[in-house]
Amino acid sequence: MLTGFLGAGKTTLLTHLINAPEAGRIAVIMNEFGAAGLDHDLIEASTEETILMQSGCLCCTFRGDIAKTLGKLMARKQSGELAFDRIVIETTGIAEPAPIVHTLVVDELMPQYYRMDGIVAVADAATGAKTLETQAEAVNQIALADLIVISKADLVSQEDLAAYEARLHSSNDTARRLYAEKGSFPTCALF
Repeated sequence: MLTGFLGAGKTTLLTHLINAPEAGRIAVIMNEFGAAGLDHDLIEASTEETILMQSGCLCCTFRGDIAKTLGKLMARKQSGELAFDRIVIETTGIAEPAPIVHTLVVDELMPQYYRMDGIVAVADAATGAKTLETQAEAVNQIALADLIVISKADLVSQEDLAAYEARLHSSNDTARRLYAEKGSFPTCALF
């Protein structure tokens, strides 16, 4: 699962990921469409629920029932209509990730077909400190993360970055940390 507050850099990170050959074939499930969607040059064809990107990745949208969306994806994979190695669920910037995690853990069909690899939260070093002070969802996204990808670190001073990292540590002292430079990061670190 890929989460992070509005403007943190989730789409930039996702764009890098789907273009990285070492990531394999990825189905991307997004629970939003908006002005900050995936770059238009990545999109090859679309329907109301599905976007096929030039990279060969597949994007689906869900508006409520993630279990139903995952079930449809698995049925399409089993019928030979789709081929993917992994799924990335990109949450909306103001999402509470806990309900999605809950569905993945307690839905009786999910463990038969899927395994949760982890929660990746993108944390914006430039605006993140203020966001963590004012947005409970951002705190929850960081608190549930297995990996925190710090974006926009080049836009702040070393002192501000150190203070922000301390704040992240106080919200989640067990998550691994990784820095993304303009969305670029070691892809294998996510899986």
